[in-house]
Amino acid sequence: MSAAHDRGRLLGEVIRGMAADRGVVDELVRAARGNSPEVARLPEAENRRHVEVLLAIGLHFFERPDEPGAQDFQAAEALGADRAAQGISIDGLLRGVQAGRTEAMRIAIARSRDAGVPDEVLLAGMVDLDRYTGALERHVINGYHTAELELSRTNRDANTHLLRRLLLHGDGAHPGPEELRRAGLSADGAYHCLVSDVTQPAEARALEQRLLEFGGVYGLVDGRLTGLAARRPDPVALPRDVLLVAAPATGLPALRDVHPLCVAALRLAGRAGLRGVRDLTDLSGEVALAAQPVLADLLRGTLAGLDRDDDFHRELVATALVYLDHGQRLGHAAAALHVHPNTVRYRLDRLAELTGTPWDDSAPTVLGTLRHWWALRTWLYHRPRTRSDHR
Repeated sequence: MSAAHDRGRLLGEVIRGMAADRGVVDELVRAARGNSPEVARLPEAENRRHVEVLLAIGLHFFERPDEPGAQDFQAAEALGADRAAQGISIDGLLRGVQAGRTEAMRIAIARSRDAGVPDEVLLAGMVDLDRYTGALERHVINGYHTAELELSRTNRDANTHLLRRLLLHGDGAHPGPEELRRAGLSADGAYHCLVSDVTQPAEARALEQRLLEFGGVYGLVDGRLTGLAARRPDPVALPRDVLLVAAPATGLPALRDVHPLCVAALRLAGRAGLRGVRDLTDLSGEVALAAQPVLADLLRGTLAGLDRDDDFHRELVATALVYLDHGQRLGHAAAALHVHPNTVRYRLDRLAELTGTPWDDSAPTVLGTLRHWWALRTWLYHRPRTRSDHR
């Protein structure tokens, strides 16, 4: 009989006695519950089952020290998976496991000495025991993380499916109150529709973790990280290089109409080089005008006297836009362009000659100014429409 087998037999007898002793099980349960508030929130019977299973694995290990296999630790992995499903954090789980491990070692040493186990055998046996408990802990952690990933994937898939049904006009039935509740939403609640320019899954998961601080659910909708936030995201808490359009809080029934507006605003903000959190309402004018491409083309046609390939003509149009954006005030427009007010006036006069339309104080009404601004902007930034512009 090998020395390792002899040590295993001696310690196996100790572990067998511990497993059969209700008082020892109680001590290990108290140690785990006392060092982990999360574990203590579980029913005590569940903690007792945990300890009894681990002691049974230990007994099996010491009875067959020369041939342990993965199957010896399946119960440990199952326990880790149970804790993940129960919502216990990995930190809380490890606090309980390690407290029980320390107490089990203490009791095993005391009982081995009481049984007359020689010190050299006890020392070598404790090394075996420590190796066993370390392996046991690793398998508990592995089971936890495996289940955690599966649960995370399952929850993410469920949330993404829920979002698509809420936001997209499809054939899926609208989620019921119970399904909404499981996702953390309320049927009569109001939520901010969010649409980001993040499309890569890894980047989407990272941004999702930050957005969860504001409540709600998130997932990839039409290839972009999209979500419903209970509170408007704080720009300070999010990466500066991400573009995120946020709509005002609204009820769930209106979201299918709000979502496409957010998508349209995201495209326009992206073309303008904007970053950060942008309110949908701040982009409402651009969104509304972009929804009328045929009318925009007709307005662009009123500037037929201009050549888009002529840099001077483009400079004249850009100056007129700045002039309109600054309340038709020469001084403000000149300051924005870093030129003299007379230069602005000259450019406006030249633009009037080329287009046949006076631009200096020529639109005293809001709608008149809007018409001029829309025509100039469409001409300057015109690009052929593609199929994706209609989605």
